[in-house]
Amino acid sequence: MTDNATDTNKASGATAKVLVLVGSLRRDSVNRVLAQVAADNAPASVEVALYSGLEKLPFYNEDLDTDQVDETVTRLRDAVAGVDALLIATPEYNGTIPAVLKNAIDWLSRPYGSGAISGKPVGVLGAALAQYGGKWSHADTARSVGIAGGKVVEDVDLHLAIGSLEGRAVADVPEVVETLRAAVAILVDHAVTVDA
Repeated sequence: MTDNATDTNKASGATAKVLVLVGSLRRDSVNRVLAQVAADNAPASVEVALYSGLEKLPFYNEDLDTDQVDETVTRLRDAVAGVDALLIATPEYNGTIPAVLKNAIDWLSRPYGSGAISGKPVGVLGAALAQYGGKWSHADTARSVGIAGGKVVEDVDLHLAIGSLEGRAVADVPEVVETLRAAVAILVDHAVTVDA
């Protein structure tokens, strides 16, 4: 993801843009793979980019949220403000949302009522070792996004139990690939509806 997101101009037929926040920092995490497969299989008219650098954000502290906010915060806020929709790929850590992802949502929620996430269509998906594929993390992420001002798109719904892959790569499971492609398309449809 570049530091400066560009505005999307749907009227001129420009590409719709979706940004993906990945809640796992591990290089080979299944959630990062899900995000990449979503990007690789997005509809032709949609640009999907994975955001990097969530681990560099300071922990949210209102004392730090000033006119001179850390550049990592400005970069994240600008990136989210510059896209049509946000997709979040989250693992489940101890039954809930990873701290790095919750921290990003906290920064995006400010200033209250007009943060970068405010009114933005957001889809949540993820994979976890648990048999229910991270449903608790999914629910906690969706709740946090909604309270932060994002518009949670409930039709984006993938809780992948990692064991169900049976050792196959995500890209080799057609039903998962199709679910990811559909998730991006659904998000863009909601973005168009919001802008109309």
